[in-house]
Amino acid sequence: MEWLSIAIDYGVIGLLVFLSVIALGIAIERFYFFKHIKLEAFPDKTTLEMELTKKIHLIATIGSNAPYLGLLGTVLGIMLTFFMIGKEGLMDTGRIMIGLALALKATAVGLLVAIPSISSYNILLRKIKVLLMSWEIAHGRKEL
Repeated sequence: MEWLSIAIDYGVIGLLVFLSVIALGIAIERFYFFKHIKLEAFPDKTTLEMELTKKIHLIATIGSNAPYLGLLGTVLGIMLTFFMIGKEGLMDTGRIMIGLALALKATAVGLLVAIPSISSYNILLRKIKVLLMSWEIAHGRKEL
């Protein structure tokens, strides 16, 4: 069952770190894109909206699923701890606490990925709304 401990550390937590890098990369790219966008280059609002919202769904997906991946790591860690208790019978409480700490580490990493992802997603959505309103003001109309 040692492989399960490695799977939690390198599998679940590694996946969460990888997803956080993806979310951060997309957020940085979108912020840069928004900073340099030329609204006058878009003749219609729909095309502008499609360009502005490109890839931000990935940030939302990562942010909303990261806690579940962390929870998966927690469940696997607790299962591993209970397995070790059942296998060895009486166990030192220190070893039990180490197993539970490993389990909770996955949840903490999941939350550390989710909170900035969802925050950046909401900030990007607000920026998109402002850019779309700016386009409408500049064009003197509202498209339906």
